[in-house]
Amino acid sequence: MKTGKLAALLAGVGLALIIQPTVASEADAYPDRAVRIIVPYTPGGFNDTLARTASDYLTKKWKQSVVVENKPGGNTLIGNTAAAQAAPDGYTLLITPLPFSALPGLYRDKMPYDALKDFEPVIWAGSTQNILTVRADSKFKSVKDLIDYAKANPGKVNYGSTGSGSSNHLSMELFLEMTGTKMTHIPYKGSAPAVAALLAGDIDVLFDNLPNVYPNISAGKLTALGATGAKRAALLPDVPTVAEAGVPGYEVSVWFGMQAPAGTPAPIINKVNAGMTDMLKEKDVIERFGKQGVEVVASTPEQFKKLVNAEVKKWTGVIDRAGIKIE
Repeated sequence: MKTGKLAALLAGVGLALIIQPTVASEADAYPDRAVRIIVPYTPGGFNDTLARTASDYLTKKWKQSVVVENKPGGNTLIGNTAAAQAAPDGYTLLITPLPFSALPGLYRDKMPYDALKDFEPVIWAGSTQNILTVRADSKFKSVKDLIDYAKANPGKVNYGSTGSGSSNHLSMELFLEMTGTKMTHIPYKGSAPAVAALLAGDIDVLFDNLPNVYPNISAGKLTALGATGAKRAALLPDVPTVAEAGVPGYEVSVWFGMQAPAGTPAPIINKVNAGMTDMLKEKDVIERFGKQGVEVVASTPEQFKKLVNAEVKKWTGVIDRAGIKIE
């Protein structure tokens, strides 16, 4: 080997040896100041619960302040964009639920960030299900009843949602596609008004997160016809999945996770993942989330990245085929 090439090789090795300890020491020192967790929703709901549980746990574990910052608005685009544009140093984290994966299909070239390139997945924290619900006195006693009536009366069934691209809207759009039915969409500004509309008879049917409808199901005010998961919900063991009830292959997992800005060093991503995993293994956390119908997952960053990629592809396809557009 020529002297010049040997010198260049040794210089490269030396540089690598210098950089490697620097990255490691950066992760070891992290965090040395306050960390913020952005929630792209108003306070309340499980996204906020997840963030505040993480805030309490990680503050104690890291002996550094971990604060929750609610940044609602723009169908979550405001909070998501703030996270995408933050410094990739681990001091900004983002709570990311299923609707994150629908936004690329809904907004297309109007997206202020790239959902797959501008974030580093940290952890898939947990999942729940949407429950297909009707009033207790509804004429629909089963999923089959609903499908048969909707086929015979296109557009006459009104279904509610918490807005275009929400998990309950997507759940119904997939249901309509797979059953070949048509219903009329009536969006509301949140779960509470949507459930109130169902109870009042303003809408006929609603898919909604299990934690949101469980109290009224338990009270006998609403009837659950089906659950969107691959298996029955632990809180509603007598309620069949939608697939069991007559729509083979139907499945929607309402997932919750955490991401960081793209470029955040892998050792820091792994450190946050480890802290979150420790939290999610706590017995009281598992029990508390379980009472809300949320099953703990605690994935690796790689597993969560695979999920997000697959979900973006899935929901972009559903949105395209349904012709859903947001101006």
